[in-house]
Amino acid sequence: MAISSATSKRKPRSAAARPKRLGCEAPRIFTPPLRPLTRKTSLGFDVIDFAEAIGIDLFPWQRWLLVHMLELLTDGSLRFRTVVVLVARQNGKSTLSQVLALWFMVVWGWPLVLGTAQDLETAEEVWQGAVDLVEDDEELSKLLRRVVKVNGKKALELTTGARYKVKAANRRAGRGFTGNLIMLDELREHQSWDAWGAITKTTMAQAEALVLALSNAGDATSIVLRYLRKMAHAAIGDPDGINADDDPSRLLPAGDDDDLDGDEFEQDEDTLGLFEWSAPPGCDVRDRDAWAMANPSLGYGGFSERTVASAMRTDPEWVFRTEVLCQWSDGSLEGPFPPGTWEAGQDAASARADGAEVVAGIDVSHDRGMSHIAISSLRPDGKPHVEVVASRAGTDWVKPWFHDDAYPHRRAWRVAGQGNGAPVSGLLDDLEGEYLAPGDAKARPGLAVVRWQGSDLSRGSGAFYDLVRGLGEDGTNTPGVYHRPQPILDIPAATAVTKPLGDGWVWDRRKSPTDIAPLVAANAAVWLLTKPIEAPAVSAYESRGVQTV
Repeated sequence: MAISSATSKRKPRSAAARPKRLGCEAPRIFTPPLRPLTRKTSLGFDVIDFAEAIGIDLFPWQRWLLVHMLELLTDGSLRFRTVVVLVARQNGKSTLSQVLALWFMVVWGWPLVLGTAQDLETAEEVWQGAVDLVEDDEELSKLLRRVVKVNGKKALELTTGARYKVKAANRRAGRGFTGNLIMLDELREHQSWDAWGAITKTTMAQAEALVLALSNAGDATSIVLRYLRKMAHAAIGDPDGINADDDPSRLLPAGDDDDLDGDEFEQDEDTLGLFEWSAPPGCDVRDRDAWAMANPSLGYGGFSERTVASAMRTDPEWVFRTEVLCQWSDGSLEGPFPPGTWEAGQDAASARADGAEVVAGIDVSHDRGMSHIAISSLRPDGKPHVEVVASRAGTDWVKPWFHDDAYPHRRAWRVAGQGNGAPVSGLLDDLEGEYLAPGDAKARPGLAVVRWQGSDLSRGSGAFYDLVRGLGEDGTNTPGVYHRPQPILDIPAATAVTKPLGDGWVWDRRKSPTDIAPLVAANAAVWLLTKPIEAPAVSAYESRGVQTV
């Protein structure tokens, strides 16, 4: 009873003791407007009115975003064709998408809205929320023609002819459709350009259209999101310095005849808008002001500081920074190399020494969709340099690439690749054969191919790991191999998965989350460069002048 009595006298903390912290209405980084935003210069105000009319009370950050992302040019058209919104998880992206989709269908009269996500279920959840809003609202329900709930064909159709459909984000998404509003949820999961190219090109024939990409921060595999973010940051002065050592164009596939044309993805600074709610780089995870910068819904509804504090205490730091602080975790992924070692070997000025031998490594992706060529040579300091020099679809281009008359030195390179049934093994056989170019009267000899196989595979993989790890006698990192900044190589280096082979290990193409063939090609090239050239075996009898035939 004494304990109960003492407990009853304990007073709760006064709510006035600490002011309620609210999330930041405006993002930390954003594309600035061209002029003051009013009802005459932004459609956002109309969307806010529409939300209120159907019973949705938007958060301040959602209202701010609508006003800024729907800015109008002087001719009355939308300023942005592509908008990237970065904000931490669970802040209300879905509600924003639903309101925007219905407004464009009902008020603006756009005939087709496409909602996508890497996981189709995610896109369908957002779509279902929009369906519920229509069915539950007296005025909107009068416009409802039908709801198609067949898997793979889900659609919300209005009597005006406007439709809201959902698709999975893959290379077939949106093909055959002409879209007006394209909503891509969790763009961080796009690890290639396939889905982006298929979905966003549905807007090409539209005079006015909007591609809205929503996501929290990405990682080393987030190819599309990273490129768009870098382009937008560059246009507004690179506020976080993310372009200081890395030209955004490096994020596009290597090679000059890919299906992806780099110009196709160049975004004019007046048509690409970025709105990024994120904590500043290098902030302390306990900085509550930083929490508010990445979580604009903080303090509204059930989103409290206590919730964030709980995540901070229980999550690994890189998880908390990515998911809650909306910070990129490129250096924190659980890749094959010890943290920071691959980055330590990055040297934008790395190059081979004059006259140094150049060797090549080749590998083909697990699905045989892409081929990659890496080269390696010694630098002036005697350390190996490696880089990817070509990366294109298929394999037919590889042999002509080596025999290109504009680059005759390529024919003299030794070339390494995996044998014993690896995806590249058949290509190696072809490279060894003669080559007859169109118009040539005489076939050229095949290349000098060295097969990387057997016990050399695990030894070569381990040796490459040791070069990257590069620990000196004093325990500090002294890289044993150097490379230029190349996302096509850096990303697999951050994400590759290995598998055991005998007493060692090798790279696992099948289980790796991205195409690691560029990394395997680089490993093959370094293995060949550092592999001692074996002299032909000589019989002991022959050395004594004894005939052995």
